[in-house]
Amino acid sequence: MTLDDLPTHRGRERDVDSLISQGRYRRLRLVALTAVSVVAVVPLLIMAGVNYYQYRQAFRAELGQPMVSLVTSGKQGLESFLDERMSALQLLVRERTYGDLRDPAHLGRVLVNMKQAFGGFVDLGVLDDKGVQVTYAGPFELAGRSYESAPWYHEVTKHGSYVSDVFTGYRNAPHIVVAVEHDTDSGHFFVLRATIDTELINRLVASLATRPSSDAFLVDQARVLQTPSRIYGAALEQAQLPPLGPGGQPQLTQLTDGRGVDLMVSYARIEHSPFTLVLVSPQGELLAGWLALRRNLLVFLGVSVVLILAVVSVGTTYMVNRYREADMLRAAAYHKMEYTNKMAALGRLSAGVAHEINNPLSIITEKAGLLKDLLLMAKETPPKDRVLELVDSVLRSADRCGNITHRLLGFAKHMEVRSEAIDLDGLLVEVLGFLEKEATYRNITVDFAFPDAPPRIVSDRGQLQQVFLNIINNAFAAVDDHGRIEIGIRDTGSDAVAVWIADDGVGIAEEHLPHIFDPFFTTKKGAGTGLGLSITYGIVQKLGGDIAVQSKVGEGTRFTVTLPRGSTDV
Repeated sequence: MTLDDLPTHRGRERDVDSLISQGRYRRLRLVALTAVSVVAVVPLLIMAGVNYYQYRQAFRAELGQPMVSLVTSGKQGLESFLDERMSALQLLVRERTYGDLRDPAHLGRVLVNMKQAFGGFVDLGVLDDKGVQVTYAGPFELAGRSYESAPWYHEVTKHGSYVSDVFTGYRNAPHIVVAVEHDTDSGHFFVLRATIDTELINRLVASLATRPSSDAFLVDQARVLQTPSRIYGAALEQAQLPPLGPGGQPQLTQLTDGRGVDLMVSYARIEHSPFTLVLVSPQGELLAGWLALRRNLLVFLGVSVVLILAVVSVGTTYMVNRYREADMLRAAAYHKMEYTNKMAALGRLSAGVAHEINNPLSIITEKAGLLKDLLLMAKETPPKDRVLELVDSVLRSADRCGNITHRLLGFAKHMEVRSEAIDLDGLLVEVLGFLEKEATYRNITVDFAFPDAPPRIVSDRGQLQQVFLNIINNAFAAVDDHGRIEIGIRDTGSDAVAVWIADDGVGIAEEHLPHIFDPFFTTKKGAGTGLGLSITYGIVQKLGGDIAVQSKVGEGTRFTVTLPRGSTDV
């Protein structure tokens, strides 16, 4: 069978369309497209996400490692620079007496030697235990100055040694003080202080900014610049950075500064000092390569998803169309089987129908012959009443034949599906009329259990005729001669009506009950096709109803067909 074999009648096309709803295939296509797309695209998205994360981490490590290395190198260099100067002062206070250091000439020679040996020293000063600088060697006039209230003086007397942050002091210029405390033999103490050349520290820090857009500088705990910054200004200005975490070891982080610029920042705390070394670089420059790779990843992902969805859409559409074609072929086959089953039922009824038609035909022949004899043999015109009686008998018999043939034709032909108001009691009596002669021949009793006001439903008359004829035919086949069949109608109290057909025949074995509606299943050895109840079940389902069966071997079978009322305003 091919699609060309489908019924061409307009009503049958609508019937097939009702079986094969377009909405059903749209839903099927949507579900299939969604399911296959999810299975195909989700792993790709997961893999793309993993690759994105791994590439980003790799780029961050690759870009951040040089910054961490520079900060590590700068931290070691600054700590070594400050430790050397601090060690030199500690050596002096141990090798020289307080008296030697109070001698201006001696202190001057010491300053010259320290500049030559270490470099980075600007001046030296000796302070007594009152904070007064008793001796000074250097370019400024600072002898006799009191530092009793200076923060660095209090720190050195508290801890024994101290490296100050950058401040202006009496010089009115940014500088750093390195100082140590030492006890004298008389039980007092003195402080040896040195001023460090900040230009040397500035150059050392600035050399860490190897990129044109990067910047390196020192800040204190309040994020005040201790060295000039190319981005944030001169020393002692506030750096527009958020608080930095603890940085004993070099750290790498991403942050946004006060200007709203995204930065990659590496920083480390300089041990034994208030300084934190900071190296910053704008992320836009560092991540230019990563942004290009990310763009390529996203383009690849987008193209891949589009191609997958296109292939899935085409494949799903093709498969759903093939499935729809298979359903149409199945519907056409079912339609033909339904009609074939109806013709088979008509074949089984042919003997009774022929006898039923022969009776009125015999009457017509007899009455027509008698009328002819009266006309031929009578010398005068026959009595009018007698002639009319014979003619009426002929007409009645002809009407009877016409009704029988109309009923058969109405049942047999492919009628357009049409819903109409139906009196179930009249329909059942009409269907039973096909089997009336068989019931008479076999002495089968048929009882009706109809309510006083049988309900009306809206449905398809032709299909209901086939449903009830199939079931009643099975009941006739199940009962012996002199058997009994009962047909009843019951109002279910809802929007449905139940029709039941019971017989006292052989019954159906319990193991066969689950299969009686399966196609080609039959218990009539060599006498049935197994399609009648299958087609009956399909028609009832198509009409929106349901069918149930109860049976016991040796006691009989009861079929119950439940049908929706529908709107009776037709």
